[in-house]
Amino acid sequence: MSIQVYGIPNCGTCKKALMWLQSNSIEYEFINTKETPPKSEMIQNWMKSLGSAPMRNTSGQSYRALGDEKKTWTDQQWIDAFTNDAMLLKRPIFVKDGTAVLVGFRDEAVIKTKLKL
Repeated sequence: MSIQVYGIPNCGTCKKALMWLQSNSIEYEFINTKETPPKSEMIQNWMKSLGSAPMRNTSGQSYRALGDEKKTWTDQQWIDAFTNDAMLLKRPIFVKDGTAVLVGFRDEAVIKTKLKL
């Protein structure tokens, strides 16, 4: 079983998720999206399993800086935007065995189900 967690180290939600994984003795690899931004193909694959709307970091400055036209963007436009600015991605993104299974971290029961723990 391979779990990757994509996010940024100073994100409060990422910190909570990583602490939860550690406290449950779940092995994972953390990928800092500021240092290693996800490529377009990876984002496209994530969108296939998660959809573009759940992946949007609507509370971030980068999202708010986008114009109103973002409301009518196609999936390809979101892929391009996420590729150009990883801060637009909601965090953390959990990838298990190569497939994105969850974005964000709120409910421990949901993460257990999505990661099949």
